[in-house]
Amino acid sequence: MKDVKCECGHVNPHGTVLCEACGKVLDERENKDQLLDMRYEGSARRSQTYNKTIVDKIWNFFSSVKVGVWLIIITLLASILGTILPQKMYINLPPDVYYEQEYGWFGKLYYQLGLHDLYGSWWYLLLISMIGISLVICSLDRVVPLYKALKAQRVTRNEGFLKRQRLFGTNHVIDDQDFDIVKKHLKEKHYHVREENGDLLAEKGRFSRWGPYVNHVGLIIFLFGGMLRFFPGMYVNENLWVKEGETTAVPETGETFYLQNNQFILQHYDKNKDKAFEKAIEQAGEVVKNYQSNVVLYKRVGESLPGEKPKLEKVTDYKVRVNHPLTFDGYSVFQSSFRSELKAMTFMLTNKNTNQTFGEMKINFEDPKEKYDLGNGYSVKILNYFPDFEFDKNGDPSTKSRVPNNPAFIFQMISPENPDGEKSFVAIKQTIEPFGDNTYKMAFKGIETKNVSGFIVRKDSTLWVIILGGILFMIGVIQGAYWNHRRIWVQNKNGQIWIAAHTNKNWYGLKREIEKVIEDTKLNMPDDQLQSEQADKGGV
Repeated sequence: MKDVKCECGHVNPHGTVLCEACGKVLDERENKDQLLDMRYEGSARRSQTYNKTIVDKIWNFFSSVKVGVWLIIITLLASILGTILPQKMYINLPPDVYYEQEYGWFGKLYYQLGLHDLYGSWWYLLLISMIGISLVICSLDRVVPLYKALKAQRVTRNEGFLKRQRLFGTNHVIDDQDFDIVKKHLKEKHYHVREENGDLLAEKGRFSRWGPYVNHVGLIIFLFGGMLRFFPGMYVNENLWVKEGETTAVPETGETFYLQNNQFILQHYDKNKDKAFEKAIEQAGEVVKNYQSNVVLYKRVGESLPGEKPKLEKVTDYKVRVNHPLTFDGYSVFQSSFRSELKAMTFMLTNKNTNQTFGEMKINFEDPKEKYDLGNGYSVKILNYFPDFEFDKNGDPSTKSRVPNNPAFIFQMISPENPDGEKSFVAIKQTIEPFGDNTYKMAFKGIETKNVSGFIVRKDSTLWVIILGGILFMIGVIQGAYWNHRRIWVQNKNGQIWIAAHTNKNWYGLKREIEKVIEDTKLNMPDDQLQSEQADKGGV
């Protein structure tokens, strides 16, 4: 497609509506009686010029504002759907089991669509990428030709261009002194004044035209920062449970750092000492004063063979409290919660008829033994152990997890009179004897618990990118909202003085400014042709 040469000599890209230099209408289809559409200075936008190749069609698709809006709407709807059921980070079971088990066919569909891990699903990332592409193409499609058109504009403009501005007026009396007064007033109003062949072009606030594009750049950087979170090591937000006395590798550190939990402390307010909380304590019963874990941070030294206990070097002691995290190497460890977990249970082998006991056994849930010898020919074997007991769909015993929340056992009780043993299924508040009445039973005696501290391990290397994008976004909003691009043309045409003006918004402010500019001159205020047209239509 060939470029178009205007009668003023300026060569314009194909598809240009108004000559970039003089403003002459180049598109013959333009209605000569209508006011000019100055939104993009009549510049040639690629999306409205080329539509032949596949690249053109892709460009035109993403350059559409409607497409961008629909992409945002679809992304928002997807984000809403992701809140209907809990995300996978908040569940204990494998997602393919949990959602169907808890929510039936809807849960299964929810999992298959990837809504269980919304922000990590490929199609959600694709939507975010498409929004980013749309912002880039929308901006380039408009800002490049707009910049070229504003840069190429001349002081002396075509008569048709001036006549079809919203503010336009003519003056039959020419006084050279008026030009000097107008020029002086324009400079006092901080206009950049250019003069050519006795014509004036006064312009200010051009930088406000770039506000939407600065806004777009900020959004693109913001989206890029959000997508960086899906790259390994850029964003970490992991739960970490550590029992008292236990040392555990800090997740996402490559087993470089280890955390040892020495003690968990839970403190409550005392209504006798803490009078400020007296009413709250009376209403709630207990008000927590402090969640605290006394921890030791270790760092692995050297290399260790698989299965070998790593060599650790102490880094620091720290008291992790709510809002007082342990920070190291870009990571922060927050105190988030705690729980009391069963550590051990004690049973007694008892004769059901005589209530005589024949020894007791203590089952450590962290390391349960296969057989417990009680002496004198009495022993107990653990045939099966279910840490978090439940019955499955077939009615068979199973476990939800490896955490001993609801332990159950299948025991084989061996005695001198019954060396083959009697079998018994024992759960909390439940005993089943599958082969008829037994002579012996496992009588519950007591439990031991252990505190488990819940931490959140967090690292965010993308935050500065997101903050930068947010700052640029707000700069663009302020730039476009609180300033406007104003131009005033004062031209000597055919023995008359023509005045035309344009702004991208706030026409009332521009009119007031022109009134101040032509004070102390014989020049008349230009007419608002849009208001005149509307008044004529209203009269008709």
